[in-house]
Amino acid sequence: MTRFVLKRTAGALLVLLLLSAAVYGLFYLAPGDPARLACGERCNPQQIAQVREQLGLNDPVLTQYGHFLQGLVAGRDYSAGTAVLHCDAPCLGFSYQNDQQVTEIILDRLPATFSLALGALVIWLVIGVGSGVLSALRRGGLTERALTVLTLAATGTPVFILGLLLLMAVCAYLQWLPFPTYVPFSDDPEQWAWNLLLPWVTLGFFESAKYARLTRSSTLETLAEDHIRTFRAYGVGERAVVVRHALRGAVPPVVALSAIDLGTMMGGAVLTESLFGIPGLGKTLIDGVRVVDLPVVVGVVLVIGAAVVVAGALADLLYAAADRRVALA
Repeated sequence: MTRFVLKRTAGALLVLLLLSAAVYGLFYLAPGDPARLACGERCNPQQIAQVREQLGLNDPVLTQYGHFLQGLVAGRDYSAGTAVLHCDAPCLGFSYQNDQQVTEIILDRLPATFSLALGALVIWLVIGVGSGVLSALRRGGLTERALTVLTLAATGTPVFILGLLLLMAVCAYLQWLPFPTYVPFSDDPEQWAWNLLLPWVTLGFFESAKYARLTRSSTLETLAEDHIRTFRAYGVGERAVVVRHALRGAVPPVVALSAIDLGTMMGGAVLTESLFGIPGLGKTLIDGVRVVDLPVVVGVVLVIGAAVVVAGALADLLYAAADRRVALA
């Protein structure tokens, strides 16, 4: 198991290094002037030249990338007018348009995205796993058909359509809830939950479909194994067979997929954040692209990519912990 953990950790670090090189090359070495993009459209040639010097864009390519990695590991200095600002590691750059470090911008938006992803995770696990197990146990019956229709509806309904329908029905027509406005958890936990309820339901219901299908297939496969028939032959109760033995075989793939989806949601919930006005990483990325704030775009893309890589490695570790045969393979 230790060898498996070290192998997956080394692989994740290598992928993160390649990711940083790809992101840097895509944005800073692409055709165009990165200094002009970082400075903004209102900068004059003198200001653009100053930003180019501050970003080290006059240095050779390998030196530039080395400074970029140095900022991620040990931090670096940036000049803002007459002052010199030190950007602590992990330094993702300096937004000249916002006059703020990119790391500070991301850390300010990260709680909103994490709140959305975590609440949606709970909902899609409850709905997806619950309906998947129930569908497997009621195979061929009316319950399975109804759950299949519900799963198809969740799969075929775009997330922004579902979100708009919920806003119109719950907030405008029924007036059960006010239109969502993000409230930090530290300010008011109750309002934090009420204002995120509709985004949680929207994203959780959309994602629950694949968990229902995965859980159903895994549960049916486990129920068909020989040891399950042996337990039943010895008179073990059906509830004990399902809860203690059948679900044990269905849990590992669900856990692994949840870890990957949670990492993806750290930047992939752009539509949900934009629809409900949640100031998260996805909305920050869209805003950065709209005003062509290159350091913000690079920083957010790098964080999203790192979250996906780390989530993938974590999924492998969780899968191995749930099924030791994976680590021994």
